[in-house]
Amino acid sequence: MNLSSLPVSQRIALLVKALDGAEKTNRALATCADADAMVEILLGASAKLGLGLTRRDLTETPPIRDWIWFKNNDPLITVGDAKPRYRREQPTKPEPDAPRRRFLGLF
Repeated sequence: MNLSSLPVSQRIALLVKALDGAEKTNRALATCADADAMVEILLGASAKLGLGLTRRDLTETPPIRDWIWFKNNDPLITVGDAKPRYRREQPTKPEPDAPRRRFLGLF
């Protein structure tokens, strides 16, 4: 059976299944500097398996699309010691001459 004739979602599922337990490949993916390096490793794995996936297939089809996004971006929330911590921009310090705003409450 020619695996490259399957729909993209099925080929991605086969790639994910093949990566499960592939210690060397998973270590290489985890240590990639950026998402482009990650895509190169996944393209190589796809070629070895005969899946014929393209860069576009990998970057647009979940779950690999999500792995690549996560590699390029920081998570929105991190969970540790049971307290969620939201990542946000550091507030800018007000101008020394700017008047302070007061919160008057709801009532």
